[in-house]
Amino acid sequence: MKASKTRHTRWAGFTLIELIAVIVVLAILSGVALPRYFDYADRAKEASLKGALGGVRAGIANFYADQAISGNAQYPTLVQLSTLATVMQEAIPDNPYDGDNTINAATAVQAAARTVTGDGGWAYYVDNTTDPPAYVFYGNTTDATASGGNANTE
Repeated sequence: MKASKTRHTRWAGFTLIELIAVIVVLAILSGVALPRYFDYADRAKEASLKGALGGVRAGIANFYADQAISGNAQYPTLVQLSTLATVMQEAIPDNPYDGDNTINAATAVQAAARTVTGDGGWAYYVDNTTDPPAYVFYGNTTDATASGGNANTE
């Protein structure tokens, strides 16, 4: 028997062309995925803002209803809104656009135009002297939302 002296050598690894093809495919996928990711982040902020506004506005409406039942229909003052367990059972949530939960007083003109007052957080206008009483609570920021408006116009 004669022993064979030929060896079959097999290289393990990828060729340069295979690596370049993988990099090109990854670049294409990231070019498609990244804009979608940033769009989701903007829409998540907008949804969070709307949820917080809905919760606070519901608390204000409940306060008004309780006051109306007792014969003194009025919205909460800024101090009452800011005081825990008077209007809201938990602290006012942070504004998702600036991470601030401060409530700034707004004038009638600012509230009508939804202009930013103070440093951020939320803006609140209340006038219990009108018939019927009026209030406006909005996000105190000019950051654009995914729907094209400003965050403070919701």
